[in-house]
Amino acid sequence: MTPNPRHLILKFLLVADGEAMTAREAVAACALFGIRENSVRVALVRLAAAGMIEAAGRGSYRLGANATGLADDVSTWRTAESRVRAWSGAWIVVHCGALGRSDRSALGRRDRALQLLGFRELDREFFVRPDNMTGGVAAVRERLFKLGLDPAAAVFLATEFDAARDARARSLWDGRALTKSWRQTRQQLEKWLEHSAALEPDVAARESFLLGSAAIRQLVFDPLLPDPLVDTAQRRAFVDTVLRFDAAGHVIWQRLRLIPVAAGTPLLATSSSH
Repeated sequence: MTPNPRHLILKFLLVADGEAMTAREAVAACALFGIRENSVRVALVRLAAAGMIEAAGRGSYRLGANATGLADDVSTWRTAESRVRAWSGAWIVVHCGALGRSDRSALGRRDRALQLLGFRELDREFFVRPDNMTGGVAAVRERLFKLGLDPAAAVFLATEFDAARDARARSLWDGRALTKSWRQTRQQLEKWLEHSAALEPDVAARESFLLGSAAIRQLVFDPLLPDPLVDTAQRRAFVDTVLRFDAAGHVIWQRLRLIPVAAGTPLLATSSSH
């Protein structure tokens, strides 16, 4: 399946970490995925019209105002494990009952923000997640609002759910499925790394980008649950493998010199616009 050129261009610009990317570089990089030049140039125009990218000089682009906030949050995938702490059993709650539902754009931002921070709906317009994030409810509230949640939403800490509601909250996530997905993706990435040296450079670049993007998207949208809801040791092993895979991808793409890659930038970073 051919990737969407708009999604690819946004990923390339995330890689650039503020550096500009020329239209020629975008065309050359997208060509690895079978995307024609005309489709790339149309995608650039549409992204610019949507405010997702902006001109950075003649024939060059960087991330626009409508993409930088999300990009900043997505780029923290490397430090995901450092953002979690031990869980006391308390819950962070977001109550959206007073918010309107007629503005589809606002609804989209709300859903994306809640999804990115691992919230699930316990009761109607009543979303919860474990209070195991560094900085507690204040830090989570700030991230939610930055990602587009309406500031009128109530974000607070709940410490004394009744036993039935607490049990129902714990069942909102399938911890076994999450743990299994980390293990399976880790094994897939490790297997690819073992044989990547035998691949042609363009094949290695294309496959590393697609596999790595999927793995990092999996991590970006991971709810970062605590023990005992998931096996956190398996998640740490998964993150370590994704970091190694990302470093290998850096080397492959730097050799091809198709896109600007800033030092220390995650080559395979992804956005939620999939």
